[in-house]
Amino acid sequence: MFTATESSEADALRQYGDALGAHLGESTPLRFANWDEAMTRTFTLAPDGPLPVVIDEFPFLARVSPALPSIIQRALDPAEQRSNTQVRLLLCGSALSFMGGLLSGTAPLRGRAGLELVVPTLDYRAAGRFWDITDPRTALLVNSVVGGTPAYRHEFTQDDTPNGPEDFDAWMVRAVLNPARPLFREARYLLAEEPDLRDPALYHSVLAAIAEGNTRRGAIANYLGRNPSDLNHALRILEDVGMVVREPDAFRSTIGDYRIAEPLVTFYHAVMRPVWGDLERAGRAARVWPRLQATFLSKVVGPHFESVCRQWTRWEADADLLGGYAHRVAAGTVADPAARTQHEVDVAAFGRSPDGREELLAIGEAKWNETIGIKHLQRLKNIRDLLNAKPSVHADTCRLMLFSGAGFTPELAAIADTDPAVQLVGLGSLYG
Repeated sequence: MFTATESSEADALRQYGDALGAHLGESTPLRFANWDEAMTRTFTLAPDGPLPVVIDEFPFLARVSPALPSIIQRALDPAEQRSNTQVRLLLCGSALSFMGGLLSGTAPLRGRAGLELVVPTLDYRAAGRFWDITDPRTALLVNSVVGGTPAYRHEFTQDDTPNGPEDFDAWMVRAVLNPARPLFREARYLLAEEPDLRDPALYHSVLAAIAEGNTRRGAIANYLGRNPSDLNHALRILEDVGMVVREPDAFRSTIGDYRIAEPLVTFYHAVMRPVWGDLERAGRAARVWPRLQATFLSKVVGPHFESVCRQWTRWEADADLLGGYAHRVAAGTVADPAARTQHEVDVAAFGRSPDGREELLAIGEAKWNETIGIKHLQRLKNIRDLLNAKPSVHADTCRLMLFSGAGFTPELAAIADTDPAVQLVGLGSLYG
């Protein structure tokens, strides 16, 4: 296994020769004049059977040696091989857009790969188990900050886990907002790792706009004082590198919301970036964090909770609860012409009827820090009536789902006990 570093081509070849020589037990390091020689030698390493050869951080090598993918392609070409190689070459890298491009279109390695594996982060349930957090409320709060990246559990927080809800604020101060911990600056470095992001100031500004709740293209442009067309390239690049995702509106696919894919980036831009100067001074976090908590709950936890509710509805909810199998779940907006307004729907689950039509199985509202009661149910009923009036939406049996991180009123619970069309989902169900 060889892990590349940011270096020149000559230095990278020297490091590769050192690593290969050490693997072979050579008394002196191997020296290669170019990558042709290095790859030719590499593919002769397995005379007796299959051997995995791993090159990690491959984008560092290809950035200073653009011909390297073509050299590997030629080495893999049967016509170029003196014998059928048993080497199994694994090229790894964290730059999503670059690694995806290795096998796309007319790229040299297209058609040569036996496996293309994108390793996703842990989902919210697996992340809770990975962090050894049994309390659902604490698990979701932690997940809204660090997401599901495994490295943040050990290397970046030094195995520091909150002991429960009462320890969460103290954990934020000592583990997340502590300038001495690696996690403190991680969100700033994530952009620097992507070679396609050549204007960091613009991309940070776009991410800040989205973190502030400006999720539509026009709203992002207004926040930055630009024309919407000026952001086409920046948004496309951020999508390509996996930093943001565009989620089509549940009821109008021509429009959509941009959301940041990595929770830590959302947390940085919404909470840390505006007070970065204060947080950089050691010992200030304990004084700064109390005044950041309202922003944290509204800009970070609230939207993240809505996203988790959509994930649960799509992948965990029983078909009996929804009245069918959900093949699509999204957020959306519903126009109310009479009131000249729009209503936001946090969760909209769609299934298929026996004749193949798409039908609306359920709509839902999610509130993290608010006890949900009758008024929330009535709001969903009004939205359902508006949807039933649309010929394009089949919502005849649409169920009403209410998600809460703070609980439900007794009156609402009594209705849900007798009406299967009303479903209440709390933290216990989300993490059950």
